[in-house]
Amino acid sequence: MKKFFIAGLMQGSIVQEAIHSQDYRAEIKQALAEAFPEADVYDPFERNKDSLFYSPEEGKKTFLGHNRMCGTEIDVLVAFVPEASMGTAIEIWEAWRNGALILTISPMASNWAIKFLSDVIYPDLAAFRAALDSGAVARLVAERPRTGPRSF
Repeated sequence: MKKFFIAGLMQGSIVQEAIHSQDYRAEIKQALAEAFPEADVYDPFERNKDSLFYSPEEGKKTFLGHNRMCGTEIDVLVAFVPEASMGTAIEIWEAWRNGALILTISPMASNWAIKFLSDVIYPDLAAFRAALDSGAVARLVAERPRTGPRSF
């Protein structure tokens, strides 16, 4: 069974204690459930909805735990990056460094973190959904096993 991690924009560049809309997560989770009914899909926001108000210790534990998970426990990272997101960039890095398949949904295809660390870049959710519906994502997942640590 493949394990997916939904990475994506939460705070972005918001200065105050607030987050961007997380509606994209339900759409991605539903699409993955339809394409991969047996998959384990982890959504960090779903399990940490009050994370903005965690104590510093709990916040650090959660942040570092998700980064560790991306590095050691997942097969596929689906990253939603409509604008820069430092946390998502770290999750992408950890997943890439440790051989997970990285599917990025972003209009920022020329951003180096996205360009050089993604296996595939979809410009928007509609393109990602079309790739799921066509079976293209299933083929990628089937053809590309987790490779283990990558060298650079």
